[in-house]
Amino acid sequence: MRYVAAGLIIVLAILIGAIPQFTDCQSQGRALTLANGKQVSMKCHWTGQGELALAVPFVAVGALMGFSRRKESQRNLGLVGIVLGVLVILLPTALIGVCASPDMLCNSVMRPALILLGSVVTAISLLIVVSSIRGQDEVV
Repeated sequence: MRYVAAGLIIVLAILIGAIPQFTDCQSQGRALTLANGKQVSMKCHWTGQGELALAVPFVAVGALMGFSRRKESQRNLGLVGIVLGVLVILLPTALIGVCASPDMLCNSVMRPALILLGSVVTAISLLIVVSSIRGQDEVV
């Protein structure tokens, strides 16, 4: 079953990296226009870049979970997964954020999707940690 958990983490990590790239305001052709006429990216673009940076180690954690046989390694990878999952949730909510307008795609799609994906990955990682501490032969 550890292969299922590892595969789920990899798939969710790919979604965490991909969804913001298509649901931020810059991908929809929107940008902030400054007083001097220059256009800059909105907050949601930088949240998307941060999520992409978090997705890469998540894929590595999932791959290592699939190959790891030791309970200690599973536990440690699960702890890393929990930390990364919490960061996935914190980026659009507290650290960087998304656009303030509720009509924007980043606020209506990207933020809830990242909160859901981060919660699911955190829960899977927590199950892996708990099952490795209990000493079960097969992790979720």
